Amino acid sequence: VQLVESGGSLVQPGGSLRLSCAASGGIFSTYAMNWYRQAPGKQRELVATITSTGSTNYADSVKGRFSISRDNAKNTVNLQMNSLKPEDTAVYYCNARRNLFGAVQSYWGQGTQVTVSS
Repeated sequence: VQLVESGGSLVQPGGSLRLSCAASGGIFSTYAMNWYRQAPGKQRELVATITSTGSTNYADSVKGRFSISRDNAKNTVNLQMNSLKPEDTAVYYCNARRNLFGAVQSYWGQGTQVTVSS
């Protein structure tokens, strides 16, 4: 599975961004899709998840501000980010993950930079 993120940019505090991740090379609908982020000097953290059945989960730090969605027909997953804060600054990574016959398959994109600054 190949994943390509897009949509990262410089945005002012309080602004919005929409990140997209395009997947190819696999059966997209069978994967849980995740967005992670990694800020300089910090560990990569899970931001949002959407399962193959459409259930979603969010990190406490982004609840109420971020929204994850998927389009299985287009093999894409999006992250709508509103009310952005400087602490949201990070490289955002798309991840596809599934458990197949007891083996975990996990794939990563190259990341897209989000900078929140005035």
